[in-house]
Amino acid sequence: MTLTDRRGALRAGAAAALAGAVAGALTTACDTEPRPAPRGPAPAPRPADAPAPRRFPGLPAEIVSGPRDRPRVALTFHGQGDPNLARAVLTEAEKGGARVTVLAVGEWLDAHPDLARRVLDGGHDLGNHTQRHLDVDAMTEDEAHAEIAACATRLRRLTGSIGTWFRPSRTQHAGEAVRRAALRAGYPHVLSYDVDSLDHTSPGAPAVVRTVTGQVRGGSVVSLHLGYADTLAALPPLLADLDRRGLRAVTTTELLT
Repeated sequence: MTLTDRRGALRAGAAAALAGAVAGALTTACDTEPRPAPRGPAPAPRPADAPAPRRFPGLPAEIVSGPRDRPRVALTFHGQGDPNLARAVLTEAEKGGARVTVLAVGEWLDAHPDLARRVLDGGHDLGNHTQRHLDVDAMTEDEAHAEIAACATRLRRLTGSIGTWFRPSRTQHAGEAVRRAALRAGYPHVLSYDVDSLDHTSPGAPAVVRTVTGQVRGGSVVSLHLGYADTLAALPPLLADLDRRGLRAVTTTELLT
């Protein structure tokens, strides 16, 4: 081997050694780099906020019923009482293909906060029925506003909205001061009704059915209550009678749109 050949071989060997050393260093560095920690399950998506109140142009400040020329009725429930009965009423309504409107009392929501989302998850309307279910029509405007706003605060905290409707407590029709207080709290309309089931008097399920079916017609808004056993027992035959008459139970928002 000539001197030139020996010098070439030495250079080639040195280059190979250098390349090996670099590769080893890179491998060691990669092995010591911290690996990302395994990810846990993705967080559950936040439930969508509930719908807010709507203004219905052409409708009065107090709504008693909907259009009479459509085969729809709104079953509206005062939201108070035994939570198990409330859940059972919602389940029976859903079995019968009905969507309803629940006007919740704020103190009831404080005691049973899961029921706000239960109502919404069933496709129903959720609204405000004052904080303490007192005689709101006997209050001053500021006192009435405080009652309405307190319940609205609970609804917003639980659902992201103050609810779609306000119904005054312990009165079918709201006085002028209550209507102004409701508007200040964010409710363009007060929701009344044209059919009172009288279920809160516990007359028995057949009597509840007779009372409602004897008065209900297209566009009716029916007053019912979540916390009464008679109401739960009356709901399946009531929905069956509405179905036979071609009347569909929808939310109040659907009734008016």
